[in-house]
Amino acid sequence: MGERWQFSVIPCIEESTFNKILERFYNFGISGLVRENIQNSLDGKLKESNEPVIVTIKTGSVKKDDIPGLDEIKERIKSLKGQNSYTKETIEHMKNKMDDEIVNYISFEDYNTKGLTGALRGQSNNPKDTWSIYAYNKGVHTEEEDESVEKSRGGSHGIGKIASNAASDLYMMYFANCDADGNKHLGGTVQLIEHKFGDNHYRSTGYFTDVKRIGENKTKFYPFENKFHDIFAKDTRGLKIIIPFLRDQFNNEDEIIKSICDSFFIAILENKLRVTVNKEIIDKETIKNYIKNEKYYVQNVEEIKKDFTPLYFDTYTHQEPMELKISDSKVDYKFNLFFNYDTSIVTGRVGIIRTIGMKIEDKKVKNNVRKPFNAIIIPKSTKEDAFLKSLENESHTELSFEHIKDQKIQRNAKKFIANISNEMAKIIEDAIKQNNPTDGAMDTKDIIYEVENKFKKDLSKSMPTVKLNTGNKEKTLVKIPIDVPKKKEKKNKGKKNKPTKPAVKKAKPTKESEERETTRYNANPEIVERVVVANNEYVNFDFSSSDDFKKSKSCDISIVVVDGMGNEYVNEFDMKKNYESVTDLSTGKSLKIEDNLIKGVKIKTGNAQIKLKLKENYNRALKFVYYVEV
Repeated sequence: MGERWQFSVIPCIEESTFNKILERFYNFGISGLVRENIQNSLDGKLKESNEPVIVTIKTGSVKKDDIPGLDEIKERIKSLKGQNSYTKETIEHMKNKMDDEIVNYISFEDYNTKGLTGALRGQSNNPKDTWSIYAYNKGVHTEEEDESVEKSRGGSHGIGKIASNAASDLYMMYFANCDADGNKHLGGTVQLIEHKFGDNHYRSTGYFTDVKRIGENKTKFYPFENKFHDIFAKDTRGLKIIIPFLRDQFNNEDEIIKSICDSFFIAILENKLRVTVNKEIIDKETIKNYIKNEKYYVQNVEEIKKDFTPLYFDTYTHQEPMELKISDSKVDYKFNLFFNYDTSIVTGRVGIIRTIGMKIEDKKVKNNVRKPFNAIIIPKSTKEDAFLKSLENESHTELSFEHIKDQKIQRNAKKFIANISNEMAKIIEDAIKQNNPTDGAMDTKDIIYEVENKFKKDLSKSMPTVKLNTGNKEKTLVKIPIDVPKKKEKKNKGKKNKPTKPAVKKAKPTKESEERETTRYNANPEIVERVVVANNEYVNFDFSSSDDFKKSKSCDISIVVVDGMGNEYVNEFDMKKNYESVTDLSTGKSLKIEDNLIKGVKIKTGNAQIKLKLKENYNRALKFVYYVEV
């Protein structure tokens, strides 16, 4: 039999590196692989069917002899010459893997989809022949005749096909197709580097295809009939992706399931998609069992800082949508907003979802990333969906404007993306005000999440920074001596005293302070981190940059109420009346409150950390300045 892999001849080698997109999708890992292939299946849904798209994902192993054309690729790999350390390392890795007797693989097979058309016509310039576009054209994606369908599709950049190659140690993938007439074919691609093989130089991309001469000096690609091993079989209409030599880091069933839930939970809940991973079935009835399972996700709301799918699930299933209008320079776009304000949430995100049910990104709202909310935005019509589609980066993981070449359109996109944050910030601010009224009685069941940076800046401006000891460098701590009882000194009669800094209220001396000289420090806001979570307040003091604390192993902490102008009210706050208990987080031990001081807080590696359990009468709207005594 003749050659099964076809590489185009070139006059010389001009590019000696692997396609950079391979590295990009490799870094996306399992989530990038799952997202691209399931998105392609959703895009190929049969319009006349009311059934969900079904995707079956299987992982397993196959003998190397059952992989068609493998020996040809191995010979090509042996001929590759690396010109830099990365390329040499990659080629060596491919050589080490290509002789494995048993090869791991993953496959994605879809149902209730159109599959590819025109395979019998082979390499074609007809836009209706989607086999030719998928099999032989790089950087091109097929377009639907129905404009509304085209706008709602997930793909548009035409480079996602390479995601499957990136998951293979040999950068190879196959695709099996069954069309509406039952024709079954197998194709494939491999991504190498430009190389010399025999007496000729070749392009980097190889195609698993037959080639036929159609004239004296002209050839044309035609696909092979699918008569190969069972893992390549596709007997029902649709497409099947097969990736042999699956990288070890991609061969993880739990992560595959998690990636499905992360990117397509809306599509699954709306019964647009059903996925089977080996024996695990993820559909609208079962998806909750995965999202609410500690095996896949952190379930404690207060600990969710990275994987937000459990929060999105609760927001979407429990909240009624409201209309949200977001504008660019000229046009108003309308979205359905699902919004949840919950004081247990420590990291706020907005899930941007396309109408096919695929999540684009976990968007951060400027200056609101630590606010207690969770939200989902979904376009109300194809108008909004098409606009979002135009803003997606090529990996469909973020809304961006950098890839847009037209400067006018780019500025417009930039404004729209900024306005997402602006409009969401208004929603968040209104929710905080509603849940935390500032006049009358405080609703102490909720939390005031302060804008920490603004508070720190305002407070820093209101407090003079005092230079410590000698030298001209300002410290991050303000040092204020406490008057400790000493022997009376004779007054310097006739001499004017030097002006002093504004005095603070003297601390009540204790037995310990009578035996040693005590120094009191006003902690600059820049070294203090404070966060309120449910009924606990966490405060961290970072003394690592201060020489004054290097020899100190413990400290006492007092708290003074401060207003918006930075004025201190020394006797206004009674710690025993506001805190039920205090815990030293570095030791786990309980601490005593004496004379309105938290006593004996340990300093470890330059940090002191405490947890304060709040009483019901605690006023969460108060702002503080902290004093530290060593």
